[in-house]
Amino acid sequence: MSSYQTEPPYQHGAPAQTGILLVNLGTPDAPTARALRSYLKQFLSDPRVVEIPRFFWWPLLHGIILNTRPKKSAERYAKIWMSEGSPLKVHTERQANFLRGYLGERIKSPLSIEYAMRYGKPSIASSLASLKHCERILVLPLYPQYAASTTASSFDAVFKELQCMRNVPAVRTVKHYHDHPGYIAALAQSVNDYWMKNGRPDKLLVSFHGVPRSTLDKGDPYHCECQKTARLLGEALGWEEPRYLVCFQSRFGRAEWLKPDTLEVLHKLGKQRTERVDVVCPGFVSDCLETLEEIAIEGKTAFLNSGGKEFHYIPCLNERADWIYALCEIALENLHGWVSVRYDTQAAQIAGRMARERALALGAKA
Repeated sequence: MSSYQTEPPYQHGAPAQTGILLVNLGTPDAPTARALRSYLKQFLSDPRVVEIPRFFWWPLLHGIILNTRPKKSAERYAKIWMSEGSPLKVHTERQANFLRGYLGERIKSPLSIEYAMRYGKPSIASSLASLKHCERILVLPLYPQYAASTTASSFDAVFKELQCMRNVPAVRTVKHYHDHPGYIAALAQSVNDYWMKNGRPDKLLVSFHGVPRSTLDKGDPYHCECQKTARLLGEALGWEEPRYLVCFQSRFGRAEWLKPDTLEVLHKLGKQRTERVDVVCPGFVSDCLETLEEIAIEGKTAFLNSGGKEFHYIPCLNERADWIYALCEIALENLHGWVSVRYDTQAAQIAGRMARERALALGAKA
């Protein structure tokens, strides 16, 4: 019996359909130990995430980690859970909805947009099933900086599902946009908007999710792309090192990870009696556990308990109009030749207004 999935009958002469699949990392279904165990099992079983030989890692994962970590993780998720559900899923769904609206005004051709989680729900398999009618699919991961453990893993899952299709669509993938002008401009504007309301800090920490140091030695460009994002953000803000500092969070296990560690930097700045520290996390386009709990709660506690005076967390881009517009431009650049785009006077006016606002904000910066 064939292993191919059931697909829509092929219709000769039907107009070509194009789809976009947004992919984010993932989230548990609920802030409970049971849900976390299922989520962590899937996440930590990915060889792209944990590059330890299976014969060593499997007993550790199933014998210790999955029996101890779910309860602790569930307690952390409970602190940041929204009434609509997991913050990561809520923001990702909203981004997909806004992108449908933006692109619906710009593209003449039929277009479908779905979002998926690499781990958890909605799965990549289920979202691709919703795009079965599409002959062309753009896979757009919501990770600005490329890493094998995130971007490549998402591509793995997509192409694994394509192996089960008879009528495989044409596929394009977006590898990264760590230095895209629209993404950098939205980041800079989000920081300036926050500072306009709350004043400016003595130090700005630009914190990215960490990965093992060995990935850099093996050729992963993640560290370099994080550094470039931070440099471009600093230039847009008119800040130079050491006024801003690049650091890495979410260290796990005993292996050496990228340094410096965000919590260690916050402890050090606190001991130095730094008056105010702000933290921004450009590697996340949606607020999630790693930003709302690890930084905004745990990081704040570390800094203040070490002697620091004032701590501020600057939210992720989430549903900011300038970020959705940038995401729209990233998609359009990668859809070139697949769709026909109408000149949108309103979109041009929005872009012009954003440019003027950015110029004014940058001119008023300290």
